[in-house]
Amino acid sequence: MVAKALVAPQGPELSELVQGYWRLAEWNMSPQQRLSFLKRHIELGISTVDHADIYGNYECENLFGEALAIDKAVRDEIQIVTKCDIKLCGDKTPDRKINHYDTSAKHIYQSVDNSLERLRVDEIDVLLIHRPDALMNADEVAEAFNELRKVGKVKHFGVSNFSPYQFDLLQSRLNKPLVTNQVEINPLNFNVIHDGTLDQLQLLRTRPMAWSCLAGGALFDGVGDQAKRVRTELQAIGEEVGASSIDQVIYAWVNRLPSRPLPILGSGKIERVKTAVKALDIELSREQWFRIWVASKGHGVP
Repeated sequence: MVAKALVAPQGPELSELVQGYWRLAEWNMSPQQRLSFLKRHIELGISTVDHADIYGNYECENLFGEALAIDKAVRDEIQIVTKCDIKLCGDKTPDRKINHYDTSAKHIYQSVDNSLERLRVDEIDVLLIHRPDALMNADEVAEAFNELRKVGKVKHFGVSNFSPYQFDLLQSRLNKPLVTNQVEINPLNFNVIHDGTLDQLQLLRTRPMAWSCLAGGALFDGVGDQAKRVRTELQAIGEEVGASSIDQVIYAWVNRLPSRPLPILGSGKIERVKTAVKALDIELSREQWFRIWVASKGHGVP
């Protein structure tokens, strides 16, 4: 059973694993099947769900909301995380010529209203700025956050893919702490371990959310030298710790980090979700953790 934990001072309690819904549109589930999947991972203790306005070309929140509308009581059992600020161009937004970012108060308000409507809920538990915006006015974003909290549309706020300086800038304008920074963490790409991002969060006692823990599948079928080296090491360590698959070793590797990231799961198959839950019982030694580091880097530690 997955536990819940406080993710930041004055922050919310989220489940130690998070179910991601960015591929929901690809799962080809009926509304009832979506609801059943949601209930099954709630039974496992995974009560936090991760969304973004743009996922599935703006469709995933709506698909989730359709399922939630079948049994409205389920809303009280989950914590909804969603994101805003990326603007996609396409058939639904024919007036846009390129993808870009928008952290203006106007766009944040509109994005939140759209997410609430699509999700069929009255309040978002955690709203994240999805990507750093070179034109972000921190004062304007803070004003939007304060207003959304005041009117009861959003409980908590955080960021995604922010550097420590970008995090500090926005935090300096807020009277309540940002509750997370959602960043990529996997054995092929773990720059945040060394660039100060996770150090800052550990300093603040704020837990990151980890996206793409499985490197988009490259750890299973990648043909490059790095992926091959890491896969071989994951398989060897998996045999040592009794893991049923290398994804359990990957989640255990992420969980070993002292900033205590919350891994986001991407599969719509409940058996894969159950496999990830069992990874919480696996603890890697320091040497095992660094063997994966060395395999990824292709050289020993300095």
